[in-house]
Amino acid sequence: MKEKIIASGAEASIIRRGEEILKRRIKKSYRIDEIDDRLRKRRTKSEGKLIEKAGKVVRCPKIIKIDEKNNEISMEFIEGEKISDNLDKLSLKEGEKICYEIGKAVAKIHNAGIIHGDLTTSNMILAENKIVFIDFGLGFHSNKTEDKAVDLHLFKQAIESKHFSNFSKYFKKFINGYTEIGNKEVLKQFEKVEIRGRYKH
Repeated sequence: MKEKIIASGAEASIIRRGEEILKRRIKKSYRIDEIDDRLRKRRTKSEGKLIEKAGKVVRCPKIIKIDEKNNEISMEFIEGEKISDNLDKLSLKEGEKICYEIGKAVAKIHNAGIIHGDLTTSNMILAENKIVFIDFGLGFHSNKTEDKAVDLHLFKQAIESKHFSNFSKYFKKFINGYTEIGNKEVLKQFEKVEIRGRYKH
């Protein structure tokens, strides 16, 4: 079946093959072959398992196969638009509703002990008005309040950078959504992380 590269990053290529998406981890020439292969295998397995676990509480692509031999994850293709490309085209009310739903979904992920690690609207797809989370390549398991607070901080930075015109309204709705089912201690820690961030700058 014909393969088409639809995105390529430092760590992996994203390939469309029929109704499947392949995430294929790229070999790093600067690493010793044995170490490189071991790292790619571990990260492939870890990300596949994270997506499967997150998929029990929020919408994620269904995993078809975790292929450690070829360092790739095969998953279902999701028809939709990246929220990063779509959010600013919507009315303010619609955009706020989506950000509220993102907040609730992130709280569900955190409640399941998962840190996404790269919470940006580029790693979320809007499919049939449902939010689908993708790319858990920087994700990991953790129940630490600090790790969850940093996840929120990174999302705030990402949305401020990408969706600046309505940033404050969008982020407020995101926090409202998170507050509904998330741990209040995470929000308290988030405020401390924010203060640290401002102090550094």
